[in-house]
Amino acid sequence: MNIKKILKKPYRLYNILAVRGWFDKTPDHKYIANRYRAHFGKKLNLNDPKTFNEKLQWLKLYNRDPEHTMLVDKYKVRDYIANKLGEEYLIPLLGVWNSPEEIDFDQLPNQFAMKCNHNSGVGMCICKDKSLLDFPAVRRELKRGLEEDYYLTGREWPYKNVERKIICEKFMNDSSGGLIDYKFFCFNGTVDCVMLCLDRHLGDTKFYFFDKDWNLKRLNVRGKNAPKDFTLRKPACMDEMFRIAEQLSVGHPFVRVDLYECNDKIYFGEMTFFPDSGFDENLLPETDEYFGNLIDLSIVKKETSDK
Repeated sequence: MNIKKILKKPYRLYNILAVRGWFDKTPDHKYIANRYRAHFGKKLNLNDPKTFNEKLQWLKLYNRDPEHTMLVDKYKVRDYIANKLGEEYLIPLLGVWNSPEEIDFDQLPNQFAMKCNHNSGVGMCICKDKSLLDFPAVRRELKRGLEEDYYLTGREWPYKNVERKIICEKFMNDSSGGLIDYKFFCFNGTVDCVMLCLDRHLGDTKFYFFDKDWNLKRLNVRGKNAPKDFTLRKPACMDEMFRIAEQLSVGHPFVRVDLYECNDKIYFGEMTFFPDSGFDENLLPETDEYFGNLIDLSIVKKETSDK
């Protein structure tokens, strides 16, 4: 805990205590408003939200589409994608278990990617060499992941009722040794742009936004500061990825569709309804407004279970 930072911006203490579970019983409305103020230093406007981050908070509270629970479930969404796009877009599944004790590591290949189906980060194991793996430590981390109530931290309603499991998929990488993550920002069937996440495997992830015509969009600090003629390689299948993202986003005021390209083949990653839980401080203020203008809340049948 950085005391100097807290003294400079004391409202940020709420965030520190929130992720430690101090406010787990706080009603969603109050919790979300407090966390928004803690992140941005201003009151959350739910009566007339304008920005991207504000509208994501509104959607958390009022867009209670039961299909979203299935779409954020990294295991169940596979059937949805197989029916919608085809099984060839799925990363091969190596196993699924209800607990770490069920896993027989001897039956797994030397490389694999293991994670929980209901959260992000906690419990993940990217194995590049099984002979170096500490199996008891992996089981402990997976147990910690299964125990995490991912809904409570950001009050992202779709995660509340996901049946928790552990899944294992084939380890994927391209000729660079890593894998570029393509995150498509979609607004009810229209993709505005794609964010490329590079060099994640090197521990120095870089983020750049591009539009459909492969022009750099200066939506974040890195893009804003990029040289005038900066560009990156456009995959041969990029137009197809834009089409897939648009197809998956129809009917959703906002969803981020994550896809991978590996050796000229497209693979589905996940669907995310609340990037950074709607507390993204890395977007430029003008980007927060720009994305906010693209979200049409009028298509939502407003519901809430918050008391």
